[in-house]
Amino acid sequence: MKKKVILAFSGGLDTSYCAKYLSETLGYDVYAVTVNTGGFSKEEEKELEKKALNLGVKEYRCVDAQEDYYNSCVKYLIFGNVLKNNTYPLSVSAERTIQAQEIAKFAIEIGVDAIAHGSTGAGNDQVRFDLIFQVMCPNVEIITPIRDMALSREEEIEFLKNNGYEMEFHKAQYSVNKGLWGTSVGGKETLTSRNYLPEEAFPSQIKETQPSELEIEFKNGEVVAVNGEGFEHSVYAIKKIEELASAYGIGRDIHVGDTIVGIKGRVGFEAAAASVIIKAHHLLEKHTLSKYQQMMKSQLSDWYGNWLHEALFLDPVMRNIESFLVDSQKTVSGKVFVTLHPYRFILNGIESEHDLMSDKFGSYGEANRAWTGEDVKGYTKIVSNSLNIYHQINSAL
Repeated sequence: MKKKVILAFSGGLDTSYCAKYLSETLGYDVYAVTVNTGGFSKEEEKELEKKALNLGVKEYRCVDAQEDYYNSCVKYLIFGNVLKNNTYPLSVSAERTIQAQEIAKFAIEIGVDAIAHGSTGAGNDQVRFDLIFQVMCPNVEIITPIRDMALSREEEIEFLKNNGYEMEFHKAQYSVNKGLWGTSVGGKETLTSRNYLPEEAFPSQIKETQPSELEIEFKNGEVVAVNGEGFEHSVYAIKKIEELASAYGIGRDIHVGDTIVGIKGRVGFEAAAASVIIKAHHLLEKHTLSKYQQMMKSQLSDWYGNWLHEALFLDPVMRNIESFLVDSQKTVSGKVFVTLHPYRFILNGIESEHDLMSDKFGSYGEANRAWTGEDVKGYTKIVSNSLNIYHQINSAL
């Protein structure tokens, strides 16, 4: 009886090579799995299945994990207003963690001897996949042919041709990875520290040039309606905002950061929905949360984003932070009004029954209704005491 291996399958050159190598050279029964976290249409899923079966896999499965991805990860990135290095909404790093978990679940379900993925030895994804597999399937072997044999693209293509698999493996000028929470874009420019990506590198080209209004409704921190249209799940609200905002080329940037393996990395991305939603949500929180809620959220959210990026999603501290984030969203309900323009958007304001900017207590710089001038004099006298003592004693410094 042949040994079983599950292959994380994307349909690209690396995973196509792995499918053939595992079945033809190593003699495994290969179960190819694609985890859809928002990057594939139904038509693309069918093409992936056809490609996998043509490569000789025993079975192909596409797991629709979009709602699970949102429920277990994306909503916390919204609650935390998470932008890695104040720029990147963690599009790919969040995806890989969820994809690895789904593959591990399938491995446990069917009982396999090994799990394989097509990561190279140069990036973050190898750590994200390996770590999840080692935690969830500690007794299952991990096979990584591309990494272990340091294969070149030309060597992979030659192997596939020699094993009867012919297709056009043209090297795209830009590497694109699409998902629910954003699309990464890599090319020759991102391998430098100097150059920005050209317009044609971005998958979503500008279709709209005239400004338009966008209304986003949140309930307890989650997007529930767009322009008055309700959705059965926030995934579909995100997709609607992506459709509207990406037509303006919104959410493009280049992220520069520290990789898990210790080097600096640069990647382009477009994340129209993520960019608009995070900023809109943050604005609503400024109106509906206390000063100290916002301060604590900011610190914990930074840790959450960093640990997610560095493959530590399964650490129990992440569940602790998620509990805090959920509790913080009790009053984060209301509407945010946005104007979309080419390459940018404007946050106009909010409406919420929990808005703490209520004029019945006072208007900033205009009128005070909940205190007197004498109250302020007494307050500042007490607050300044410790500073007065310090500066008087240390006046010679």
